[in-house]
Amino acid sequence: MATKTVTDASFQADVLDADKPVLVDFWADWCGPCKMIAPALEELSDEMGEQVTIAKMDIMENPDVPGKMGVQSIPFLVLFKDGQPVAQQMGAAPKNALKGWLESQL
Repeated sequence: MATKTVTDASFQADVLDADKPVLVDFWADWCGPCKMIAPALEELSDEMGEQVTIAKMDIMENPDVPGKMGVQSIPFLVLFKDGQPVAQQMGAAPKNALKGWLESQL
């Protein structure tokens, strides 16, 4: 399973109304740390796709949701369960750290 691209227009359906937890990676093309964690998130999507959807939202193309969420620094990861943000992590981390954090929250 590849990561899912989410937009301001699809956020309600893809994240808030999702039937399983969704990890949203708020990122931008110019962000070096965002590019560093992208391969790890792709791998986690493949490994954990049954448990969680991993989604990416480009904050430059989609300013509304990040603005409402108060995203001020990227990469910024937010885990949503039942339409509610339940955990967040700021900054880049190695894949094993991201996986451990995500598993502890599911």
